[in-house]
Amino acid sequence: MITKIVACNSILVYVTCNNGGRMATIIERVQKHRRNLRKGGLRPVQIWVPDTRREGFAQECARQSALLQADPQEKEILQFIEAIADREGWTV
Repeated sequence: MITKIVACNSILVYVTCNNGGRMATIIERVQKHRRNLRKGGLRPVQIWVPDTRREGFAQECARQSALLQADPQEKEILQFIEAIADREGWTV
């Protein structure tokens, strides 16, 4: 363990480092964090989602929504969701 005293704007800062005098890199810290998560029974999952910042995204959403306006199955699904929705305690 190494303790360094560093002067910073007239303030003494004590820095303690347990790994032979060098600070852990970000990669090492992330690896340690992920290792601990795995030990806890978790595993990583990568999820890809649409990029909402992409040019044309809003227009594509509007286009797809317009296609569903007259769809009978969509109306049935929306009615089902409306019927089972639990709004207790929610306000607008």
